[in-house]
Amino acid sequence: MEFAATLVQTGVSTSFDVAPIIAILVLFQVAVLRRRIPNLKRIVMGFIYVLLGLTLFLVGLEEALFPIGETMATQLTAAAVVDPAAVSVQWEDYLLVYAFAFAIGFATTIAEPSLIAVALKAEEVSGGAVGAQGLRIAVALGVAVGVALGCFRIVTGTPLPWYIVGAYAIVIVQTFRSSRTIIPLAYDSGGVTTSTVTVPVLAALGLGLAASVPGRSPLIDGFGLIAFASVFPIMSVLGYAMLVSLISRLHGANMGLRRRSQP
Repeated sequence: MEFAATLVQTGVSTSFDVAPIIAILVLFQVAVLRRRIPNLKRIVMGFIYVLLGLTLFLVGLEEALFPIGETMATQLTAAAVVDPAAVSVQWEDYLLVYAFAFAIGFATTIAEPSLIAVALKAEEVSGGAVGAQGLRIAVALGVAVGVALGCFRIVTGTPLPWYIVGAYAIVIVQTFRSSRTIIPLAYDSGGVTTSTVTVPVLAALGLGLAASVPGRSPLIDGFGLIAFASVFPIMSVLGYAMLVSLISRLHGANMGLRRRSQP
């Protein structure tokens, strides 16, 4: 009965959250464009599926993903914590935490529906010049590195602005040295990673880790992993594009040398 009550309560809350979107779409279609809504039955069924999916997803977050993230962070740090009253910690004692953060960042990003959609569209629009699988892997590697570095920041307690300002400084340099065709896609790739799958897991991991490391505050240190997951994919996609461009130039130069050497 408690689970059913939670399901109903979440469903009602989700309906109120989605209602403004429906109202705006209907208002513009009927009052501004002055046209009938095409395929009304199909659209209504689609919204019903959206409400059911969001409701089940939110309940799943509360019942599974959040507890799992916090539990994993607690278990991974349990072996490293010797004195719960200690204030200073050794960052090298948490190598397993960094490895887990890297793996979970990569896995959640690869499974991110919004990233899959953007990657497929990028491949379609570019005519195959931008591979969907290569883009997803590049973004996932960026998130993985960012999340691992974010966990390192939580363990060491160093200020968050140091990392974010430094990362965006690198992004600015990469932006000026990258092709104009890849820059918008790289910046969008940093945004789509912070969506339905990645955000809940990273939030739970950060809060659980900050609560388990001595001297760390979940409120001050527990948040910030999502910021790492936003900026580092931009770096990885721009770096991936620059690497591909460099390889292409080297390959073209080698082909030119071979042609010149032929009689």
